[in-house]
Amino acid sequence: MLETNRYSVINIRRYLNSDNPKLGESRLLQVLSSFSCPRNPDVERFLKKSSIEFTKKNQSVTYLIFDINSMVLVGYFTLALKPLTVRGETVSNTVKKKLLRVSEWDEKSDTYTMSAYLIAQLGKNFINGVDKKITGEELLVLAWNKIKEIQYLGGGVVTFLEAENKEKLLSFYRYNRFSLFDTRQNASDTDESHELVQLLRLL
Repeated sequence: MLETNRYSVINIRRYLNSDNPKLGESRLLQVLSSFSCPRNPDVERFLKKSSIEFTKKNQSVTYLIFDINSMVLVGYFTLALKPLTVRGETVSNTVKKKLLRVSEWDEKSDTYTMSAYLIAQLGKNFINGVDKKITGEELLVLAWNKIKEIQYLGGGVVTFLEAENKEKLLSFYRYNRFSLFDTRQNASDTDESHELVQLLRLL
């Protein structure tokens, strides 16, 4: 049984918009410095180098997850609103009907274009064994719950994410009701492109 009530989810705007000396950007930077993710350096790099600027520019919003008992940072996720195009051939007729409600359908190419919620980042903190305080599934459920809150206020149907083409990772997302619908090539900092698998889940 998932125990998501054991965690506090904090929008980093609470730090950035605060006049409280105990919060503020300098305090946020201290909190972020305690995050380590050697398994995925990109996840750590984004949190420490880009999350604040992206939030200030409204490109995305990052949420920090703290264990309520110890108030230690156990993970984070980042959400964004992005345009998404889905090819009709990659989804079922049931999904197509739902997409039609919120998308522009190009009959010629059989593509559906819409705004969708993107889980842009999802990461656990591995410093000093903190990662054992939260499971990957709990982390994903917390992100999903936040998207449901936003959807309640503003509508929308589709959530998607992109993952490396690794079977263990893809199995995890399929278990959590995400369905593969496409792939794309992504250029890394080294200019070497690699394939990302795109998965979606309907609200």
